[in-house]
Parts: sequence; C-alpha cells; structure tokens
Amino acid sequence: MSTQLAVRLSDEQLALLDWYVVHISADSRAEGLRTALEAITTEIKRREIENAYIKGYLASPETDDELADAVRLTIESIEDEPWDKWW
Repeated sequence: MSTQLAVRLSDEQLALLDWYVVHISADSRAEGLRTALEAITTEIKRREIENAYIKGYLASPETDDELADAVRLTIESIEDEPWDKWW
C-alpha cells in the first residue's frame, strides 16, 4: 500500500531535491524523496544503536585486567602467526 502526499517546498528546498535526484540518478523527485527519507531514517537508527552501545560501554567499561588480557592475547596471536608462510 502507498499513500500520496502533497508537500510544499521552498525554492531552495526544491533546488536541493533536484540536485539530489541528479546526484543519486533517481528517476523522479518522488523517488529522490523516498530515497532521502530512507537514508535519513537509516542514519537515525544507526545513531540510536551507536548511542546505546556507548551508553552500555560507559556503564560497564573494561577493567584494567581485561585490557591487559586483550593486549597479552593479541601479542600471543601475532607471535603464533606463521609469518614465514606469508612471506
């Protein structure tokens, strides 16, 4: 199902929409608006997820022991790599 909307744009907004339509090679202004709306909502959702991740991390950051283990394990994995195989 789809719903048709009437939208009033200023001359500047219409010029930006026309630029965007050309920039993304859209077939029409309507397609450009749909694509822009999808891009905007996708970005907002991405930021919400990122902010939730940051909030969770700040609530429970790694301890010094966990960071030390991460460094130790990284060094061990590098040392265990068969470098002669790759060179």
